[in-house]
Amino acid sequence: MQRAYQPMASTSSMMASPGVAPNVNQQMAGQPVNNTAQPSGQPLRSPHMPPQRMFQSPAGLQSYSGVATPPVVGQRFPPTPHHMRMPPNAPPFAGRSMPAPTPPGPVQAMKRSATAMNGPPMGGMPSKGIPIGSMGPPSGPTHHSNQSSGSSKKKKKLADKILPQKVRDLVPESQAYMDLLAFERKLDFTIMRKRLDIQEALKRPMKQKRKLRIFISNTFYPGKPEGDPNEEPSVPSWELRVEGRLLEDPNAPKADQSKLKRKFSSFFKSLVIELDKDLYGPDNHLVEWHRTPATTETDGFQVKRPGDKNVRCTILLLLDYQPLQFKLDPRLARLLGIHTQTRPVIINALWQYIKTHKLQDPHEREFINCDKYLEQIFQCQRMKFAEIPSRLHHLLHPPDPIVINHLISVEGPDMKKTSCYDIDVEVDDPLKIHMNNFLLSTASQQEIQSLDNKIHETVETINQLKTNREFFLSFSTDPQQFINKWLISQMRDLKTMTDQIGNPEEERNSDFFFQSWTQEAVCRYFYGKVQQRRAELEQALGIRNA
Repeated sequence: MQRAYQPMASTSSMMASPGVAPNVNQQMAGQPVNNTAQPSGQPLRSPHMPPQRMFQSPAGLQSYSGVATPPVVGQRFPPTPHHMRMPPNAPPFAGRSMPAPTPPGPVQAMKRSATAMNGPPMGGMPSKGIPIGSMGPPSGPTHHSNQSSGSSKKKKKLADKILPQKVRDLVPESQAYMDLLAFERKLDFTIMRKRLDIQEALKRPMKQKRKLRIFISNTFYPGKPEGDPNEEPSVPSWELRVEGRLLEDPNAPKADQSKLKRKFSSFFKSLVIELDKDLYGPDNHLVEWHRTPATTETDGFQVKRPGDKNVRCTILLLLDYQPLQFKLDPRLARLLGIHTQTRPVIINALWQYIKTHKLQDPHEREFINCDKYLEQIFQCQRMKFAEIPSRLHHLLHPPDPIVINHLISVEGPDMKKTSCYDIDVEVDDPLKIHMNNFLLSTASQQEIQSLDNKIHETVETINQLKTNREFFLSFSTDPQQFINKWLISQMRDLKTMTDQIGNPEEERNSDFFFQSWTQEAVCRYFYGKVQQRRAELEQALGIRNA
């Protein structure tokens, strides 16, 4: 296949040559060379050249690329098997299976020896030709899918969506598509920047203040005497109920308000009701509730006790701050103007104080020179920035609970009395839910991905049609030059795929072997063969070099 294909690179030189080219393979192998001249009037044909009828028509050219040539004298490779043949309309080397390269013959070995000595021999440099596959018509989507069937899916790039300049010149309306691509890039950049801003915003607590209305009611149940036969006797008692609900925000949509409904107990970490110690004794005057990991949220609390006298009680409510908040030391609170806040806010306020009063050391920037107020609070004249969190630890205390003093009244005509109190609580901003949903939504991304795939397929089809157009247009402009370039490209591709060295066209002429490098190359070749044979004999006889 190799020798039968190479002479097609320059048909004019072979047909116009007046002499007879010797068979290089026969000469080097010791076989007689047929130097008989051809009869006059007939074109000279090399024994490696396919029959002359292959050049008579385009049909013959197609049959040559798809049907194996008959064996000729001196052919080194067998005809192409049926399972390796190509269809007549297949592009050059599209999925072609090439035979494995054979060991180098004497000529190749001689040329490699000369290359090691004097550089590449004459004619050994590949000629500049057309890139692989540049002359062949495209094979369509089927060929492309076959190449990527066993590998991972090709990653889509923005460059794959851009139309070639030739297509834009042929179709001026395609400029509108390019304008859309430019606008899409700007839109993608804006959306990506917004997503990053949302991710950064979600890392910080997003809270808003709302009013929590607390209802404290007490109901008195008078006792029943023992003399009434219809009812069981009972002692007077009262019941205290602590309930609450979040007031609706008039500015928020109703859909968001329905999502913000929370149980009353979810706002507190603990609740303590302290009754009159003189009436109920030191062991029964406290009612406590504390949050635990297994706590079930509830809408309110109730306490029942016997008694027919007014009772003073104190209700302590400790809010469940998320993130945690701390009460500052009184001196630090007066200095920073903060009573209860989170740790990052406290540290930031302290840094603003240091910057405002220029307390940072100008030479050693990691140190702070305390003024008289900071020196009283931190008990030092100079400290590092890294020491601030540890020194603040002793100045931060748990926040104060909300204290409500209530009177449980059992007098008067009304058996039930209710009091209302409003307190400020922090709840999650409803915008945070929408931001989370925006980041987690994948429906739009899947739709965009499917549309992108359609755009890539359409642009790929356009490029395929453009290649087809250029292929057939170049053939219709100058068929002879087109076929010559195609054959040169195929020869160069075949040399690259089979690891072929040298130029077979020059090797066909006897003058090629009368150059200055041939004598030394032959000596090197035979010397290498002698050394190889010697090593084999020494190994067979068990002789080792000292």
